[in-house]
Amino acid sequence: MAEQQRGRRAIEVGPTGRTVAANIARLRERRGLTTRQLSGVLERAGRPIPASGITRMEKGERVVTTDELAALAVAFGVSPSALLLPLTNRHDERVEITGGGEVDALRAWEWGIGRLPLKTNPEKERTELAEFSLYGRPQWLQDHVRFVVTGSLSGEGGLTDDARRAISEAHRRFEQETGESVDLETFTRAWLRAASGEGSDG
Repeated sequence: MAEQQRGRRAIEVGPTGRTVAANIARLRERRGLTTRQLSGVLERAGRPIPASGITRMEKGERVVTTDELAALAVAFGVSPSALLLPLTNRHDERVEITGGGEVDALRAWEWGIGRLPLKTNPEKERTELAEFSLYGRPQWLQDHVRFVVTGSLSGEGGLTDDARRAISEAHRRFEQETGESVDLETFTRAWLRAASGEGSDG
């Protein structure tokens, strides 16, 4: 495992650190940026990292701080979860999360986007789900997520263009990430029910 020497103490880069390293390299290349160009973007954003530091990050030889991770996510135009979580070809691939062990990629991403806990105890699942929602997100965001789609309904009872685009993109991601094929109409009905809180057991 790669280590970073800080004074007399070696810092070990764990599984999430290795994922971050791979994602920085992947996203930088996808954006068509050299390490020097990315360094310039970060410097203009007020969080300078030298090109040599970016190279060491990508090799897992330099620990990425939380501020640097946030700045990199902004520079790449992605959420922090796009750096923290492994990009896999299938939803059922096993991935390793620091402190959480191995889980399916889909569960890791659901956790990373704040939808579900990484793991639950079957005997305490309802409590753990409620606490995850209560402690993990502000109440106003939960209300926003619940009503955003139904609030996008037009006066005639149809969906606005923005709502249709949002649902279509969610449908595409769902099929891509799960490998399941669901027709758009069925997916739309399910999403509207979820957004309005229908069918929830609390």
